[in-house]
Amino acid sequence: MDAGESEDAPAVMEAGNRMEPHVIELLAEMQRQGLEHDARETDHSRKMLNLEPGTAQLVSILARSSGATSILEIGTSSGYSTIWLASAVTAGAGRVVTIDHSAEKQAMARENLRRAGLLDRVEMRLGKAGTILPELKGPFDLVFIDADRKNAPENLKILLPKLAPRVFLLADNTLSHAEELAEYLATVSKLDGFDHVIVPIGKGLSVAYRGPR
Repeated sequence: MDAGESEDAPAVMEAGNRMEPHVIELLAEMQRQGLEHDARETDHSRKMLNLEPGTAQLVSILARSSGATSILEIGTSSGYSTIWLASAVTAGAGRVVTIDHSAEKQAMARENLRRAGLLDRVEMRLGKAGTILPELKGPFDLVFIDADRKNAPENLKILLPKLAPRVFLLADNTLSHAEELAEYLATVSKLDGFDHVIVPIGKGLSVAYRGPR
């Protein structure tokens, strides 16, 4: 266990009063296995790169506190963050649409969501975000971007008409991959009606919020 894992591990445990025990255990298992897998894997595209637990909990808090019922996730991977998001919308009978270009990872995520008992809350789409986004109707009241960083500005243009009046736009890796996300961050910071801040948690979480006018 490295220092980053040690600091973030309690975040999973603190979710106990909002998640079923088996879901908490599954998340801890996925976190551990993901770290072990990524330490062995030399092909970057095959790494899990799961969201840090502390960041996942913050995303979940934002989803729950805002009453989000229609969530879009770009970057499913093994389904770690998808489980946090799907758990956040279950009370309001909401739904998560999640996109990933890897069939292997999507299959893994499907199985993890099944084990969590949340598969019925999630619509899984396979392919490039830029191809799938035009097909989605929305409106989405929370968007979480955790992949396809270089195309994030173009994807944002497609998404803007599909956002609810009250919406969170979240993007991870804003500190760890600041250069790749620079154009996206510049665009978000200038969006009319949005407040924007970068939270120094995990690899850096961009939080943009637009409330009712």
